[in-house]
Amino acid sequence: MKFVDEAFIDVVAGDGGNGMASFRREKCIPRGGPDGGDGGRGGSVYAVADENINTLIDYRFARIHRAEKGGNGSGADCYGRGSEDVILKMPVGTIITDAETGIQIADLSKHGAREMIAKGGAGGLGNLHFKSSTNRAPRQKTMGEEGESRRVQLELKVLADVGLLGYPNAGKSTLVRAVSAAKPKVADYPFTTLAPSLGVVRIDHGRAFVIADIPGLIEGASEGAGLGHQFLRHLQRTKLILHLVDIAPYDPEADPVKEAKALAAELKKYDTQLFKKPRWLVFNKLDLVDAKEGDTRIKDALKRLRWTKPWFAISGMHSTGTQNLVRAIGEHLATVAAELAAKEAAKKPKVAAQSAALAPVMGINTPSGQATEQAQARREARRIADASVLA
Repeated sequence: MKFVDEAFIDVVAGDGGNGMASFRREKCIPRGGPDGGDGGRGGSVYAVADENINTLIDYRFARIHRAEKGGNGSGADCYGRGSEDVILKMPVGTIITDAETGIQIADLSKHGAREMIAKGGAGGLGNLHFKSSTNRAPRQKTMGEEGESRRVQLELKVLADVGLLGYPNAGKSTLVRAVSAAKPKVADYPFTTLAPSLGVVRIDHGRAFVIADIPGLIEGASEGAGLGHQFLRHLQRTKLILHLVDIAPYDPEADPVKEAKALAAELKKYDTQLFKKPRWLVFNKLDLVDAKEGDTRIKDALKRLRWTKPWFAISGMHSTGTQNLVRAIGEHLATVAAELAAKEAAKKPKVAAQSAALAPVMGINTPSGQATEQAQARREARRIADASVLA
């Protein structure tokens, strides 16, 4: 199936049904009064995340999704039928944005997440609601509300912990095959990978992470060179980027250091937040050079790049050094998870303090609040006792 990670669709919620103005007409009941029912509600449009779907290709062809209108009210106090909602199943990781305003509507980051993207109109009121002591035969009714309609952009960002970045033929797909059970296509020509692919890497029993392989990036991608930089969106959710550098390129005139700098510049042009993400250098294809030559090239590259962050030297073809890389990634992800947990724990005292500050205002969970509740209970008890005496 073709991988599609972006689509535009039109969603139209159903209008609410109209209210009814009618009167009860029966034998021996001369003034039956109003009995017009309300209109039914219009159907809404919901987006639901489904882990069994991995592409937006269905929405590339079916571009208009419309819910039904609610039924009109009728006499004898009969209400109109409410219309069923329209459910649109989308891949986990889909971001829904209003195409006109650019405002994000929903982020379906978990399986089963459900978000309303177009609300159905409420049903109108029948004349039954307008009767009063001074208006016993009302002829007023209200029409149903219009349902929302909008054009939305669907953008899929795959959910992965680690993303691979590199020039074409840097060995990204080979690394994914070496550390996971995924089998992305591998060949000896550039741009073998045309769509993102995911692999699950097992660190040990009970610990694993997801790695994402995206098509190769080249200098000038922001201007449309190669496949462009549209696939960089799939790295925005990652916690770590592995920048693969080919230390044994096929082209003898190719400069791995220059290519690495060009990719970093493209990354910054696309998104500064993505550029600031933790990024490690991974020198690949050690099997194509002897050990001494490989060490010399790596030291020269680190010196020219002024690299002070973590780096690794591997051979994806023979899995040399990949286990050390996997263990280091596992430790990094565990550290990130611990930092996030600490931040969440630090927020809880603030929330508790805010709740305590609001409690006196709300009259709950405080001595004064308890006194208020007790006073209300005493008043209710006296009212019941007085009622029983009068009875």
